[in-house]
Amino acid sequence: MDLQLKGKSALVFGGSRGLGRAIAAELIAEGADVVIVARDADRVARVAAELGCHGLAGDLSQPGAGRALTEAAAAVLGRMPDILVTNTGGPPTGSFAETSVEKWQSGFQSLWLSAVDSIQTALPAMKAQGWGRILAVTSVAAKEPQPGLVISNGLRAGLLGLVNTLAREVAKDGITVNALLPGYTNTDRMAELGVDNATMGPKIPAGRLGDPAEFAALAAFLASGRASYITGQAIAVDGGLLQSI
Repeated sequence: MDLQLKGKSALVFGGSRGLGRAIAAELIAEGADVVIVARDADRVARVAAELGCHGLAGDLSQPGAGRALTEAAAAVLGRMPDILVTNTGGPPTGSFAETSVEKWQSGFQSLWLSAVDSIQTALPAMKAQGWGRILAVTSVAAKEPQPGLVISNGLRAGLLGLVNTLAREVAKDGITVNALLPGYTNTDRMAELGVDNATMGPKIPAGRLGDPAEFAALAAFLASGRASYITGQAIAVDGGLLQSI
């Protein structure tokens, strides 16, 4: 299937590892010109060289970083990205009682405001050309909160409301906006949480953790010209874990 991504440009936040890297690799394989962004400058440079794309270093926990990095990506690409993937690493774990206001504020900046900043920066060009794709990587925790992830549970759920609202506003402009909800996937983040096939596999209907490439395949499709009538959706890639309808 031709995903019609040749000649398209993309900006992938959190693109140096895990799901972000997998998405970037898939878009590149389909012919897109990609910029990845992550905090570690050395890692970004190394991964960009490995993937054959552009790399930018930046910290989304800093106010205004979403806008600044989107503008920097546009300078590298020669235009604003056609495809925008908002994606950040998981915020600190913990219960409500042990989570400070400062941690909430930091999480809100990195998870929420950075996405809003970036979208607001890229959106006018998407509208002007009558084509755009916005993908927000969230988590199954947005629909089914997980113990010990209070910041992620709260903020990622809010992103689903933003996605649906924005999708309705820009559908007439040829722009789609969707959320992707990864379940337990074999990434560094899961390893940090002590999650692996042995501990979680039996609880997942598919019997195993997902592979980042499986998640990236959906992302590439939603970013493509083939998915022009899919918008405002929150789609889980979780091996059947979510029980919601």
